[in-house]
Amino acid sequence: MRQGRHFLQIPGPSPVPDRVLRAMDMPVIDHRSAQFAELGRAVLEGSQRIFQTSGPVVIFPSSGTGAWEAAIVNTLSPGDKVLMVETGHFATLWRQMAGRWGVDVDFLPGDWRRGADPAVIEERLARDTSHALKAVMVVHNETSTGATSRIGEIRAAMDRVGHPALLMVDTISSLGSVDYRHDEWKVDVSVSCSQKGFMLPPGLGFNAISDKARAAAKTNKMPRSYWDWEEMLKPNANGFFPYTPATNLLYGLREAIAMLLEEGLDKVFARHQRLAAATRAAVNHWGLEVLCQEPKDFSPVLTAVLMPPGHDADQFRKVVLDNFNMSLGSGLSKVAGKVFRIGHLGECNELTLLAALTGVEMGLSVAGIPYRAGGVDAAMKYLEQRPQGNSPAHLKVVGS
Repeated sequence: MRQGRHFLQIPGPSPVPDRVLRAMDMPVIDHRSAQFAELGRAVLEGSQRIFQTSGPVVIFPSSGTGAWEAAIVNTLSPGDKVLMVETGHFATLWRQMAGRWGVDVDFLPGDWRRGADPAVIEERLARDTSHALKAVMVVHNETSTGATSRIGEIRAAMDRVGHPALLMVDTISSLGSVDYRHDEWKVDVSVSCSQKGFMLPPGLGFNAISDKARAAAKTNKMPRSYWDWEEMLKPNANGFFPYTPATNLLYGLREAIAMLLEEGLDKVFARHQRLAAATRAAVNHWGLEVLCQEPKDFSPVLTAVLMPPGHDADQFRKVVLDNFNMSLGSGLSKVAGKVFRIGHLGECNELTLLAALTGVEMGLSVAGIPYRAGGVDAAMKYLEQRPQGNSPAHLKVVGS
């Protein structure tokens, strides 16, 4: 019997705020009614504001994996060549999915310790003088490693070489937490889902699409039915969906969008930057190593921490769960057992983070892992010196 709330400090699903839970606690309504159309229009228009786009956003009753598939089948044809970058576990999974659909993937190797390198992408595109590559596909925030990719710089690299490839970006763990600009960065398809920055339970997948992507969907040869954008966009124009939507999740989505806009996206992004920097201050003080090695790529959403040699990250996570009722993220694939991940996204503030870091520090002691005490104090000092409301431009990078 445990007292108090379980601390869910994984990098998604993120904790669902009480305000969003209350918004979802509603009777199911007729999804062909005028009342539902009002809800449908509100969430479709609100999602555009979060993606920072004036173009359409399609909302599927699906996981983020479904939204990945929708991006592929609406724009590409079997045999098409695309460029992807090995930033971590989820980039690898997206590559595997594309391959199963018959897409020829040029997978640039990576070390799982940084985001995609815009210069390497530019060099590869410059060599593609025949424009055989139909898309560049990048994970914005690699949830398995705690590294972000600089999408604006990748777009600038594509523009410098004049390459016409579509730019397709996975924003599954970044949207609503990390600065992201679909229109300004000329992204053609942005993929996301409900259980990260939107602070909802799993169950909604998103595609924000450009005119260029929509044009590609009219000529590509990939079969599709459930995922067809045009079949969604027709009824979406009036606030409806072509099949039964996840009504109560949409109630929650409307409330989550309101929360993000009330705080202000710039302040949301700044808050995540501050909490991430404070986390790295604690990790560095403990004498542990942040997995991401490139300061420009440090994730505002999560921090992946390498365990000292001879110590198992999953055993450490079990010690923390058993003793302090807190879940930390596991290492995935290549880094399984080697890292644990601290999520600091969604409804997370200074006190939430400090409680989580306290659980980690106590866990290090109980598990007998060599560390230097005082990491929580280091995080506190960082936060005390940088009051809430600072803009991202004023944040000092910690952990470089």
